[in-house]
Amino acid sequence: MKAMLVNRIGDFFILLSIFSILAVCGTLEYDVIFSLGPSIANLSFYFFGVEFFIIDFICLTLFFGAMGKSAQLGLHT
Repeated sequence: MKAMLVNRIGDFFILLSIFSILAVCGTLEYDVIFSLGPSIANLSFYFFGVEFFIIDFICLTLFFGAMGKSAQLGLHT
């Protein structure tokens, strides 16, 4: 039962990253996303008074999603 919870957490973070990429870039095509990289590098948002860069947020949510889906150490139950 615990393994399913970790898997759902991984699903949530992967979906969050996919929706973030779609919202920022307007597409999910790799060539377009990679070509927009330098132009969105300085985009940021504020959450509870703390500034987060969009690129960092997307990379972290992709990383957490991959960890949850593969049950890496720290998320393994």
